[in-house]
Amino acid sequence: MSWYYSYRPARPKAVANGIKAKSIKGVIGDKWWSKKWIDLLESFNIGERLSRGRTYARKGQVISIDIEPGIIKAKVQGTRVKPYSVKITLKTLTEKDWQSVVEHMSSQAIYAAKLLSGEMPQNIEEAFRDVNISLLPERHSDLVTDCSCPDWSNPCKHIAAVYYLIAEKFDEDPFLLFRLRGKTKEEIMSDLRDRRAGKEEFSELCPISKISVSPLEESMEHFWQSGEELDNLSISLNPSRKSIVTRHFEKVPFTYEGNNVSEFLINMYREISEQALKRLEI
Repeated sequence: MSWYYSYRPARPKAVANGIKAKSIKGVIGDKWWSKKWIDLLESFNIGERLSRGRTYARKGQVISIDIEPGIIKAKVQGTRVKPYSVKITLKTLTEKDWQSVVEHMSSQAIYAAKLLSGEMPQNIEEAFRDVNISLLPERHSDLVTDCSCPDWSNPCKHIAAVYYLIAEKFDEDPFLLFRLRGKTKEEIMSDLRDRRAGKEEFSELCPISKISVSPLEESMEHFWQSGEELDNLSISLNPSRKSIVTRHFEKVPFTYEGNNVSEFLINMYREISEQALKRLEI
């Protein structure tokens, strides 16, 4: 007589109002950021746990998901009465890194326009890569995962289920990527506006006739059209004796033969300005 034993995993307890994946079959995630997130998960080589995690996501076994800067917390209902606690942590970007990224995005019209209108550019990852920073995790070591279940494998099926649902959440609100990395959508938009406003001071060096101009983010469709306004454009160069440049000269902390060089620099700037205006016959 021979005995045959076939292992069948226990079914998880049903959840009344769990979070279900929108995808019924096939791949989960539509946009590049969600696909890259899933690609990272699938590179873990966790075999059957991956497909079981996908099943958990589609059955609604995940009870809750909370995304905060640097950490994702979730509750997943397994075979036991008490739901398991899942944590996925990712280092937030430093303030210096964020400043580099925002400065670069503010200098690129397409990034600034879309972000200020509340849209996530499809190629936003390129803006981060241009300054040698990655928005999404790139390797296993970038993420630290933990689950209160007894499964020795990490990531387990419960963590995998959360991964899949996070991908769909990124599709619904891609700004959650920024939040996970340490900045909210509102903070990014505020930083971009501050940089745009700061650059307006430069206009004092070359004042032009006042023209009503719509914000760039509202004018992308007509960005390359000259418009009739150029026919009436007039330029008036009238450097004041107290321009931005001369004000900065007054703060120069250098001396020559016991005298501060500020007055020399101011007089030289005024002389150059007057000669330039004469050459332009203004």
